[in-house]
Amino acid sequence: MLKLSRMTDYAAVVMARIAREPDSAHAAIDLAESVQLPHPTVSKTLKALVRAGLLESRRGAQGGYRLARPASEITASDIISAIEGPVAVTECSHADGDCELVNTCGVADNWQRVSRAIGELLGSVTLAHLASTSPLRMPVQLPIQAISLYGEDSHNRSYEHDLHSQPSVVRGHKA
Repeated sequence: MLKLSRMTDYAAVVMARIAREPDSAHAAIDLAESVQLPHPTVSKTLKALVRAGLLESRRGAQGGYRLARPASEITASDIISAIEGPVAVTECSHADGDCELVNTCGVADNWQRVSRAIGELLGSVTLAHLASTSPLRMPVQLPIQAISLYGEDSHNRSYEHDLHSQPSVVRGHKA
């Protein structure tokens, strides 16, 4: 299952909480209480978000955490990358990937296309969207529309058409 870690989920929750009051400095203890997470967990998350340049921190009586840039300029991809590293479906799907099957795999290019599509979607969802209390409304394109599995080869496109116009065959039996 493709799933984000709890820490990434917590980071999004904390960032959304800060984004709802962008002009205020937020103390870690207050954030922990408002999002109902343990203070050490929130502190660890905040430090990672500061290191990634998504938050700024100030010490002192007027200190706390603030967004480093407007919520509309921070993406879901930024938050995920801050906690988990680069967004990639497989080891070979990102620039620094190191895969032992690179010479025999045969599917790496397609996994990279899938990773790019996911990256584009995550890059289009902003912290402002996440922080909004109304449902996220974005134009959705089905993956098959967004990614051509067969490339530009017309033979493959006609084969794809044939697959949709003929009854399905599974293991030699008609469906």
